[in-house]
Amino acid sequence: MLKLLERNVTSVEKRLVLVAPPGAMVPGLFKNIDVDSARHARLIGQMQEMRGSVYLDGGYLTPQQLSAEGLHRTPEDEQSWHLLMTDANGQVSSCAWYLQHENTASIENLRVRSSPLAHAAEWRDKLYTAVESEIARARRAGLRYAEVGGWAVSKERRCSSEGLVLALAAYGVCRALGGALGITTANVTHASSAILRRLGGSYLEAGGATLPAYFDPRYNTMIELLRFDSRRPCRKYGFLVDLLQSRLARVPLVVRPQSVWLAQPQFQTVTGPLVAA
Repeated sequence: MLKLLERNVTSVEKRLVLVAPPGAMVPGLFKNIDVDSARHARLIGQMQEMRGSVYLDGGYLTPQQLSAEGLHRTPEDEQSWHLLMTDANGQVSSCAWYLQHENTASIENLRVRSSPLAHAAEWRDKLYTAVESEIARARRAGLRYAEVGGWAVSKERRCSSEGLVLALAAYGVCRALGGALGITTANVTHASSAILRRLGGSYLEAGGATLPAYFDPRYNTMIELLRFDSRRPCRKYGFLVDLLQSRLARVPLVVRPQSVWLAQPQFQTVTGPLVAA
């Protein structure tokens, strides 16, 4: 599996496309930049259509939760970086979004504030304590805080390594944008949570208590909240994240004209314990 992943990562620029949010600050690492509002809108539309189809087919959404065109739209779509894997015809076949916040944010600024755990008397305070503690850690480390979500893999690509490559790409993009501590919502039902924990995600904890999986009625499935540190993926996959980060310069990045170009971020060599063994 590692050799297959390495081959896919080595040629990732053939299938991965990044879409930046409006007015994005674009690091100098990215060299294959396409300033094209029409393509930007087209890719977002393809992503929303594919994601809506996957969620509908899985029973996570009803037709009434999609637009008249069958699109699954969320407020995060307009604010996030999008990681899109494409098929041989250039159509979006899997996706995830990456939403970064300044480390001065609080849980009230995050999507996770609307989690069912935030409305459960037994777990609300623990959730707030866990997330605010993570934001404080990011602040001390000089990192941003981030949320990752919108995971979807088309039926045709579900038995491939595409989901793993997409998750590794999320680590690479996070590093390319300067690094972050973050949180993601992971579906327990189709094992995406287990996959993300294998790559380095870990459970949120507060006061020695692990926050539990919960049923999310919006998506009709069980969800786990996982934390991650872009500097410390699982040791087993760390070299793949490094390799993928080095390939990002060649990956197409689609932006709108209002984007701002930045110098390439500087990264420090990571030493110390990893998130997972």
